[in-house]
Parts: sequence; C-alpha cells; structure tokens
Amino acid sequence: MEILRTRPAARVICLDVDDRVLLLRWRDPSNGAWLWEPPGGGIEPGETPFDAARRELFEETRLDPSAVGEGFAVVERDLRWDGARHVGPEQFFLARFDIERPEPRRSGLLPDEQVNLHAYAWVAWDGIDELADPVEPPQLLDVLRQLAPDGPWADWVAS
Repeated sequence: MEILRTRPAARVICLDVDDRVLLLRWRDPSNGAWLWEPPGGGIEPGETPFDAARRELFEETRLDPSAVGEGFAVVERDLRWDGARHVGPEQFFLARFDIERPEPRRSGLLPDEQVNLHAYAWVAWDGIDELADPVEPPQLLDVLRQLAPDGPWADWVAS
C-alpha cells in the first residue's frame, strides 16, 4: 500500500547574475535514486509560505534570505520520496543574487539532510533539461517563466 503525504511546502528558484539556477542534488534514502531540485521544504505551523521559503533557503544554503521576492507561482507536486508519495501545492518564490555563483554552505542542514544532500550546482537555465538525473518539478522552466517572464528563457523552446 502506497503511503500518501500532503505537506504544505515552499521552494526558492535562485538565480545568479548570469541567470544560472541553483539546484540541490538529493539521494532518496529509501531507494537511492537521485534528483535535483531548488532549495525549500515544509511550512511550519504558524509560518507563511514566504517566511518558510526564506527560512529554508537559509537553512539549506546559508544564502541571504532577503534576496527572496514576495511574488510566487503555485506548483502542484506529485513526487515519490523516501517511500511515500508526496502530493499537493507548493509555492515557488524567486531570489536573485547580483554575483556569480554565490557559494552555498551546508552548516544549517539537519543530520539526515547532511547525509542525503550530495551537491549544489549553479546550472545554466538552458542546460537544466540536460542533467542526467530528474529535476523536480519537471516543469521548472515553466515556473521560472511565470516568476520572471522577462528573462532570456521567455521564448526558449527545448530541442
């Protein structure tokens, strides 16, 4: 029987000065599968999605949470992770950094996150589809277009 979990969550699409996207490479603790996704996580009781996005960004990367803008896009997630199926809406926010590849740090990660977070990577926005492991959510570039419609990705079509 499949375990179904719903948990409100918020994520942050981070862009550096050259419009590279920060992705975190995670290993699923139950089956060893890999995936890339933007920083983020669950919304705690009494916390707004915006506050959760800023907190999660800081906890997972130690990057400046004040870079997170208040505008958001809602994404319906359906992801299998750690032996369960996680479904429900997540709010995605945008953070812009005015330097090239700000250096994330692991010092705010929980013990299980320390084990399962393999790497950080600033990925060219037009190279996201070329990553060997799946990217969550699969429609990440569409979310980016919603959050920053004036970006270089506005008219880009995958080949």
